[in-house]
Amino acid sequence: MKIPMIKLALPALVSTFVALSPAHADEASVRTGIDAFLGVKAVDSVTKIPYGGLYEVVLKSGELIYTDESLSFILDGQIIDSKTRRNITQARLNELQRIDFSTLPLERAIKQVKGDGSRVLATFEDPNCGYCKRLANELQKVDNVTVYTFMIPILSADSGDKARSIWCAEDKAAVWNDWMIRNKAPAKASCDSDAIDKNAEFAHKLRINGTPTIFFADGNRVGGYLPAPEIEKGLSVAGGSAR
Repeated sequence: MKIPMIKLALPALVSTFVALSPAHADEASVRTGIDAFLGVKAVDSVTKIPYGGLYEVVLKSGELIYTDESLSFILDGQIIDSKTRRNITQARLNELQRIDFSTLPLERAIKQVKGDGSRVLATFEDPNCGYCKRLANELQKVDNVTVYTFMIPILSADSGDKARSIWCAEDKAAVWNDWMIRNKAPAKASCDSDAIDKNAEFAHKLRINGTPTIFFADGNRVGGYLPAPEIEKGLSVAGGSAR
């Protein structure tokens, strides 16, 4: 499921951007020009890249766009290196979305250890997310892994109620699995559940705009549900030890 995110109306932007742009630009003026045009400080970074005289513009929303030194157009698409056939845009997005796994606040996650727990991954999930429930079933097929689940209730008020009841349960992992796998609703419970709100804030900082989102030990991110064989591939590449 996707968190609503403001998307640029790029075709409209392109048609009017020329008249508002300076004749030439450097990285600083590209940032200033795009921010001024959008009416908000939307730009996170600007970098000139070795393709077609383009500037890469990373927006605070996580979107990646391109423009030229004259700011005469905005390109919302993917750059493919014709010699190597490498998708430059996707490679850059993967780099931007990578995290340092050790920075995850694991004390705010539901921890499950399967087998020897030698491999590790983290997920950000909403308890009412259908694809999260599919992921929970697939994770039952994966052994020798430690799974950290961060609950981020983004779909409804009921998601928040369920997340807090699960967090306040004596056995968080058992109650989570009962709901996600067996559709047994959690009993209402209350406690200090600030962890849920903090997880939502942390997810926003990581530009997580959908559930489930999966992180492997090497910091690689996958947005969306994965079947067990693909999870195994990710774990094999990433390796890592549980904390």
